[in-house]
Amino acid sequence: MKLPSPVGSDHRIALLQGAQELFPALIAEVDRARSDVQMETYIFSTLGAGAEVVRALARAARRGVRVHLVVDGVGTGRIAEPWGSELAAAGVQVRVYSPLGPLGLLLPRRWPRLHRKLCVVDGAVLFCGGINVLDDFHDPNWGRLAAPRLDFAVRVEGTLVDFASSVMEQLWWRMQAVEDARRRRLARLLADWRAARALRRQPRRGTQGRGGVRAALLLRDNVRFRSRIERSYRRAIAQARQEIIIANAYFIPGGKLRRALVLAARRGVRVRLLLQGRYEYFMQYHAARPVYGALLAAGVEIHEYAPSFLHAKVAVIDAHGARPWATVGSSNLDPLSLLLAREANVMVRDAGFARQLHARLVAAIASGSGPLDPQTHARRPWRERVLDRVAFALMRAVLWVTGKNY
Repeated sequence: MKLPSPVGSDHRIALLQGAQELFPALIAEVDRARSDVQMETYIFSTLGAGAEVVRALARAARRGVRVHLVVDGVGTGRIAEPWGSELAAAGVQVRVYSPLGPLGLLLPRRWPRLHRKLCVVDGAVLFCGGINVLDDFHDPNWGRLAAPRLDFAVRVEGTLVDFASSVMEQLWWRMQAVEDARRRRLARLLADWRAARALRRQPRRGTQGRGGVRAALLLRDNVRFRSRIERSYRRAIAQARQEIIIANAYFIPGGKLRRALVLAARRGVRVRLLLQGRYEYFMQYHAARPVYGALLAAGVEIHEYAPSFLHAKVAVIDAHGARPWATVGSSNLDPLSLLLAREANVMVRDAGFARQLHARLVAAIASGSGPLDPQTHARRPWRERVLDRVAFALMRAVLWVTGKNY
């Protein structure tokens, strides 16, 4: 299947903060769907507000809409009952990406995961970001949250929607082909391929020529798109002239990205990082801290978000300049995202969008975080520093096992 272009200048894009803004917009589009709904997510939780998404997918399938749902084998695994049975009874087709076998994650070949969060409705509307199908006030490991998780997504119309749809279609049918081949259903394999070709020829709502925002869909996988997201970050940082704000949940950048941030700060660009301030996972929390010292020494401002868990993977550069740049997506700036996982980010070149994202991030920095003092960071207790070094060494060991350079 030949992929359409992932970039264009005819987009309409809306910024959505949290599931509280995303889910109503997503459900409204699913309820209007006429032909097909494609969804991929790392976590598919049926608790709280997630149940409303489940019901919307089931409603669409019952009225004859083809609904494909792909969930990750680590982030989700089996969908909780009775919702899994309800989706199946309604006709929603569900596939699990790289389900874990008896040895689980002990096998390195199971480490690459499906981490992107995408939904395309009728090939006309795309939702992309860092938000899982997960209630803002619930965490799978920590339970009820006092404040909503900080995260973002975008709703997109325009040429890149067809690219997203094609990419998702390819993954679905490749997963189907693997299953057919494993079960030796060669006739079914041929029928599936023909069905996919026929579906792609169906008329869509039409998305081109209805806006003027330049945007691109940047993917990361282990075949064709290995470093596109990271290169986009480095290029935008190198071109920054006024200000860089990055909000990232798991921030363990490689040497090239760290150097780009240090050089930007040294040439007078104000660099602000909004990072995870609450303990969530040992590896991500502690492995991030050894990289803070050089950044702080160069004048980079680090703010740790405290009201709830930070799950955002966004950035905005020169929002009030001549060439604003912004990105919203699923990719963390750490080895797991940039070297192993399937990720998807939307990159936007638009002053209005950049200023809107900038305003939301500045508000989060002002109300929900405190600046990290370089002296305080350097004098943190020795126990914390030991844990930081252990976590960083474990991260490096993971990279060594996979043969990746970072």
